[in-house]
Amino acid sequence: MAKKIKIITDATGAVEAEISWEKNPRTAEAIWRALPIEARAETWGDEIYFPIPVKMGEENPQETVELGDLGYWPPGNSFCIFFGPTPVSRGDEIRPASPVNVFGRVAGNPKVFKKVKDGDLVRIEKAE
Repeated sequence: MAKKIKIITDATGAVEAEISWEKNPRTAEAIWRALPIEARAETWGDEIYFPIPVKMGEENPQETVELGDLGYWPPGNSFCIFFGPTPVSRGDEIRPASPVNVFGRVAGNPKVFKKVKDGDLVRIEKAE
């Protein structure tokens, strides 16, 4: 089961994504229930992350992720958007600072998030 969301920034406009309950149903449900969320972006290599009002531990955490994955980072209670290598990536892999709960994917080209800068406002909402 997947549900559509929109990730909106001034730099990218509205980008569609999906939250999936397959791998991490507790994480997906907690984030879905917290929507809409608005926060200021922080960047770390080709990752955007920001704290959200969800507090939970690890659920099937992954040390590496795929291009376009959406993850929840338990140590920072943060929503993460992965669109390329981070400072700790090795080779072509995409590696978060520490394991994340992957709960969704960006639809289309996630590289549009390269336009987002530290401090940009990000809004995540349920898609109609």
